Amino acid sequence: MCGRWLRGCLPWLLLMTLLMAGCRTTHAPGAMQPEEAPAAIAAPAPITATRGEFTLPADKLDVWNAVGQIVVRTDGVEYLGRAQMLDLYSLRYRGVEFLILTKAMTAAETGNVMRTRVTAATPAGKPIDSDATAALLGLLQRALPTEVESVRVRQAAAKKKKAAKGGKP
Repeated sequence: MCGRWLRGCLPWLLLMTLLMAGCRTTHAPGAMQPEEAPAAIAAPAPITATRGEFTLPADKLDVWNAVGQIVVRTDGVEYLGRAQMLDLYSLRYRGVEFLILTKAMTAAETGNVMRTRVTAATPAGKPIDSDATAALLGLLQRALPTEVESVRVRQAAAKKKKAAKGGKP
């Protein structure tokens, strides 16, 4: 049925194509040309990664705790909130509101080595790339290895103290 319809319409489709091609306007040399339409301005490509994003060899909970310690001590960072279950801190820095996310990487991504990715996102969860986020991520990248170790030491001491008092370790 479709084949019969297509064969019946094919001559008409060819005729319409030829007629449309013949309707193309040509201009004589020296004739005024109509103004060309301005080229469409290409929209910027969506951001897929955050400048300054990094990974480090540490447990995501340790990294999340260490990020909290660093941001509350950092001048110019306004602490808006946090959500441990979502691995995020909501912050404002240099007038930009954003989230700092700490996500455990999969074994497939790391070759079975524990690593945590630290990145920034808009409050809506989209990747963000601004000077403020890049600066804060740079600060975190430099400070986190030492702070993660400090968090581990404090947690081990608290665990040992609790065990000494007869509580469960």
